[in-house]
Amino acid sequence: MKSNLIAAAEIDRLDTWARYTADMCHSCISSCCQLPVEVRIGDLIRIGVVDEFERGEPPRNIAKRLQKDGLVERFNQKSGIFTLTRMSNNDCYYLDRKTRLCTIYERRPDTCRNHPKIGPRPGYCAWRPK
Repeated sequence: MKSNLIAAAEIDRLDTWARYTADMCHSCISSCCQLPVEVRIGDLIRIGVVDEFERGEPPRNIAKRLQKDGLVERFNQKSGIFTLTRMSNNDCYYLDRKTRLCTIYERRPDTCRNHPKIGPRPGYCAWRPK
């Protein structure tokens, strides 16, 4: 194991995060999948919870429907950003609890595709060992 990895990094304490390296993903419990996932309409269409024809609909109406369906926690009307629902243990709704793999990996949101280049601490990961 690399010496620069910080076992059991705390999601809310950025000083416990480790500089990201590609090999971290294979030895982690998917700690990035416990962070809030912010998405836009395009992501919701790719995931398959919003149809393309809804793109012209007011985002507030889409948010209301997705919140009722339990797929979105919050919607920021000013920025147009939706936050996906997390499970009671803070796992992403789309993370398989047993395998710790994303169930929508090929359709995952841009936030996930670009992690850790973007996020609360770009270039760093809240790595936690399996």
